[in-house]
Amino acid sequence: MSLENIKSAYEKKKSGIKTRLNEFKALSEREKEKEFLFCLLTPQSNAQRCWEAVEQIFSFKDFNDDKIREILKTRTRFHNNKTSYILEGKSMWNKIRLALVNQNSIELRNWLADNVKGYGLKEASHFLRNIGKSNNQIAILDRHILKNLQRCKVIKEAKIRGRKDYLEKEKAYIEFSKKLGIQADELDIFWWSEENGEIFK
Repeated sequence: MSLENIKSAYEKKKSGIKTRLNEFKALSEREKEKEFLFCLLTPQSNAQRCWEAVEQIFSFKDFNDDKIREILKTRTRFHNNKTSYILEGKSMWNKIRLALVNQNSIELRNWLADNVKGYGLKEASHFLRNIGKSNNQIAILDRHILKNLQRCKVIKEAKIRGRKDYLEKEKAYIEFSKKLGIQADELDIFWWSEENGEIFK
């Protein structure tokens, strides 16, 4: 797809994408906590089903190991590991909430990736984007982003080979978004919606 074709397709969805990003910035504390746990579930799993799982988990008064495992079993891959991630993430939410005062998106993302079990650079970036704190400084290098970057000849390989490679491809993505004149956060949601048919998370 040429740059002009990307821009043209983006313009048709621009209003909905901007609305979605503004919604992220207006989330309540409880909704931010949901996004935090949601991003623990999404690796190699369907985003919509992961969100259903989060909503169901939050309908309980207490976070119970067996209940969570039962919910995740039919909605996400690696449900045993992710059950432990959810329980640990829930227990450290207050610490995470306090850390969010940091306005430096890169510093905050890297801290989350290093301190939250189940988070890497991608998941931490996803969480910050979903609560309106990515500031177009970081990227969610998921399959859809990498595939499109390769298609546009921005990167040679649609794989991430370690932290250094992630940061290099992230820089390339952000530079490409500037070249397009589309903010990094908006380009991500646009490409995801093109692949999945809706503007979601």
